[in-house]
Amino acid sequence: MNTTIQKTEALIHSTRVLDAVYTDDSYRPRYHFTPPFGWMNDVNGSIFWKGRYHIFYQHNPEGGYWKWMQWGHASSVDLVHWVHHPIALTPDLDGPDRNGCFSGGALVSREGIPTFIYHGVPDGTCIATSDDDLLITWDKHPANPVIPVPAPGEKGHGEYIVFDPCAWLEGDTYYALIGNRIPGQTGDGTALFKSSDLAEWEFVRSFYQSRREWTDAEEDCAVPDFYPLGDKHMLLFCSHWQGTQYYLGRFENERYYAESYGRMSWEGGLLGGARSLLDAQGRRIFFDWIREIRGVEQERASGWSGVMTLPRILSLATDGSLRIEPVPELECLRMNPKVRENITLTADALDLEDVQGNCLELDVEIDPNDATEVGVQVLCSPDQAEQTGILYVPAERTLKIEVSRSTLNEAIRYPHYRDAGGTARLPESERFVDAQRAPFALKGSETLQLRIYVDKSVVEVFANGRQCITQRVYPTRADSTGVRLMSRGGQARFRSVQAWEMAPAF
Repeated sequence: MNTTIQKTEALIHSTRVLDAVYTDDSYRPRYHFTPPFGWMNDVNGSIFWKGRYHIFYQHNPEGGYWKWMQWGHASSVDLVHWVHHPIALTPDLDGPDRNGCFSGGALVSREGIPTFIYHGVPDGTCIATSDDDLLITWDKHPANPVIPVPAPGEKGHGEYIVFDPCAWLEGDTYYALIGNRIPGQTGDGTALFKSSDLAEWEFVRSFYQSRREWTDAEEDCAVPDFYPLGDKHMLLFCSHWQGTQYYLGRFENERYYAESYGRMSWEGGLLGGARSLLDAQGRRIFFDWIREIRGVEQERASGWSGVMTLPRILSLATDGSLRIEPVPELECLRMNPKVRENITLTADALDLEDVQGNCLELDVEIDPNDATEVGVQVLCSPDQAEQTGILYVPAERTLKIEVSRSTLNEAIRYPHYRDAGGTARLPESERFVDAQRAPFALKGSETLQLRIYVDKSVVEVFANGRQCITQRVYPTRADSTGVRLMSRGGQARFRSVQAWEMAPAF
């Protein structure tokens, strides 16, 4: 038999075997993006190009563990169905990125060429460009590293740190944010550089002054992403301490003035490594990495690790606050709709017996009335031994995802801080949390509107278009598929409950 045919048949067979294994994997999502195999962390270099949405990501194709980072690549025409492409960036054994192609961003050059800027380990900031419409092949700049890591005694040492960058073109000038801290300062920070040609870069200054009223002194500004949003500029970043965060403010005279602040991950949360892109419709689309918490051994055994959030649209409300909404393209996955209306519960719960599953979308509108807590429980076992609660707490002005009973696996616990060292410093009683809590309050007479996405081990909740909370959960029982409405401490009215099964996207 022809050798090529044999190899093709072997590849088809192995792909079918892998697909069968993943289909039976109780934790691998069906409509959230995951790598075809191996490890995924930070989202990198997202860009809309020639009618396709492209995402790149930190990737180890060998297995579900971190090692020698490369850039995975996938693209989509609808933000729902993704095509996996060959690895985009691989370290050169004798190059400035020989120990890994770490995180970075993408931009289109003055000449209209898609361009990566990334951190090459160990030597510094690197540039790569692509000249094909599908962005499959990338050529690294011969001048790499274009911003080297300064050695002691060299220019720049002690002034800035070279780490995961982002860049943009403004007029005829390229700007880049380099590094996650400013030497000699506590807290998050990043350095501003500029260039006329992407090859020669000049250090300008510290980009902004971190303020302790918003972030802790231990936090940093990793994987920054900077862009205009409405009449403001948004600085999106990840703290190794507490995950994904953002500033909204003004960019004037090559300096950033943060005016407001928010988080996208809270104590017990698992987000940390976001990027965004601007599409042809003028929408700012956000993607983030959702970490695992099931343990290194389980991740290795499964062969994969890491999930991407559903794409979100970021925009500014009329009052200048951030709006966060799922892309409407996701509605194409809806199947078997179910509708319930006008359900009143007084300190009670109601099982939705006709709504079952671990791949669902729920759209719920609630009048909290005098209930002290109100919401929905998903992934419930019949005896409630396993359940994940999504609750609004009016008195605390909080939206939370309860995880204290989300799994019977006692090894799975949710650390207070993303950073293990930070968690270890806390008193033992405070190191792990029973819920992830996000600030949220209804305004005036508005109703609570929850859009809930359940995808095996991922739960994402959007509230009234202005808050979103994401969690990983790991039910152990095959019958943990129930959905319950609940009210605690008083009466609540569920105006409408819409539910859909979600079709696989892969």
